[in-house]
Amino acid sequence: MARSRANGCRGDGRLAYGTGVDPIAPPFPRDLGVVGAGRVGLALAALAEHAGIDVQVAASREPERIRAQVHAAAPGAHAATVEQVARSQVVVLALPLGKVRTLDAAMFNGVLVVDATNYWWELDGHLPQFEDLATSSSEQVQLLLPGARVVKSLNHLSAYALEELARPRGVADRLAVAVAGDHEADLRAVSALVDRLGFDPIAAGPLAEGMRFEPQTELFGADADAQEAREILDRFWDSQRGRVVGRARSREG
Repeated sequence: MARSRANGCRGDGRLAYGTGVDPIAPPFPRDLGVVGAGRVGLALAALAEHAGIDVQVAASREPERIRAQVHAAAPGAHAATVEQVARSQVVVLALPLGKVRTLDAAMFNGVLVVDATNYWWELDGHLPQFEDLATSSSEQVQLLLPGARVVKSLNHLSAYALEELARPRGVADRLAVAVAGDHEADLRAVSALVDRLGFDPIAAGPLAEGMRFEPQTELFGADADAQEAREILDRFWDSQRGRVVGRARSREG
């Protein structure tokens, strides 16, 4: 049953704003959509199912063609169409970045979208907009999905870490996951999701700051706890990658 506005959500289950009510009343999220049925997408589906979240997974193939692999990874998850997945309270993009432009942007209007994609030219081909160091890749995703509420997260852990290293809150060796976005309520919502999946959410600032945990950065692929992750993010601009990005942005400015 869809929640009412009194619970901080719109009638369709998406977060409501301007209500004066904390939109992350537990349990949040009620359901999760994953676009992408590769190793990362299925690992996230399995984590969400284990956390008691209803999960739907979509891919470029018809639901019938991915149903077996979805069931094998997360027996309670459902194979679905992208249109069905886009109705979820939160949607994670876990598909090749180059395929985001093939999505129907209108389906994601008003949707809280977690961008877990990364730019790999070997896989995606050379895409100039994603090679521009003056912007983060998630800012480009936001341009492709202009009506969505895009938050960068869940992109910098390895598939192995997602599959094997999730831990309950309070465990000493719990890994951290950075979260970057332009709206405070969305940052808090995605942080709540990250926590339920088994990782410590670390606020990284606005969407542009997603650059600090993209490929070729120190945090990307690192198994870091919360303190280590904060230290890595803090010293980004002193790193080799940070200096390269800084010079590019200075030229743009």
